[in-house]
Amino acid sequence: MQGRDWLLTGDGQYQACKSARSWNLLQDNYRLYRFLTEIEDVLDGVEDESIRLPEIRMLVRRLIVNSYWVQSQYLEPSPTTGISVLLLYDELGFPLTVQTVTFAPGSISNIHNHGTWGVVAVLKGQEKNTVWRRTQHPGFADKIEPTGEIILSPGDIISFTPDAIHSVAAVGDEPTVTFNIYGETDPKQRFEFDAVTHTAKKF
Repeated sequence: MQGRDWLLTGDGQYQACKSARSWNLLQDNYRLYRFLTEIEDVLDGVEDESIRLPEIRMLVRRLIVNSYWVQSQYLEPSPTTGISVLLLYDELGFPLTVQTVTFAPGSISNIHNHGTWGVVAVLKGQEKNTVWRRTQHPGFADKIEPTGEIILSPGDIISFTPDAIHSVAAVGDEPTVTFNIYGETDPKQRFEFDAVTHTAKKF
């Protein structure tokens, strides 16, 4: 499952990044527990986010290339909300959340940041990420504007800095399934944005 790697930052910039070749990541018996251990090593050994996120993207790609189990762990979309979340790992005292998320076709998220770093890999379907940034406006401190869109397909991986703002839409005719890993969220820095009222609230 070869794809592209992307990085979104808080200034509304998004860039394609060098991606490890899938065949260079093939490894027997590469399972979730080994992935989590290697993620912990990166978090303990690398403070610089510009180095940390490429390392985490590479580990996520290694996991989805080698683990059929991870690719098969997802729920059907909720009939009421259109979105379902399956928690794969969330342990008290360990600053990681690992989950798969399923979006029904046409589902759209709110506009938000995560208040932590995040890496998301598309396993099935297609996902449109709209990238946003805060603008300088004297009357509205939380006014935002879109800066572009990225269409992600299976094998594509997107990563975020804690202040990166985006919204997600499932495009195409089939559900979109993603593998998501996030660091420890700072609740004071996680917001949902309203592009009409130019306001933000804790999310």
